[in-house]
Amino acid sequence: MNMVDTLGIQFEESTPQRVVATMPVDDRTKQPFGLLHGGASVALAETVASVGAHLNAGEGRTAVGMEINANHIRPVRSGLVRAVATPFHIGKSSSVWDIHITDEAGKLVCISRCTLAFINLP
Repeated sequence: MNMVDTLGIQFEESTPQRVVATMPVDDRTKQPFGLLHGGASVALAETVASVGAHLNAGEGRTAVGMEINANHIRPVRSGLVRAVATPFHIGKSSSVWDIHITDEAGKLVCISRCTLAFINLP
């Protein structure tokens, strides 16, 4: 089992230019006060960015996270959140991704930017 499985993340779309995934807001992803945990949002953001970067890495390479930031805009108590990741930059050694997380009504919950390095696989 990995973090994607543990948090219930489900992929809807995975291309080199756009990755979309959902995550439930439930006991696995809430903080003790009943709201979506900011760390769960960041885990979702880095997951979609990592998949997108991996799809751009090239043969024999993958992507690993270097930096991520997030601004939490609106609380969520239940339902699903949806993350959409699109690249700002795809270079030879790194990529930078823009991630928007929204609630079921389409309202912005979190914005994030994630930088990933391309590395050679062993």
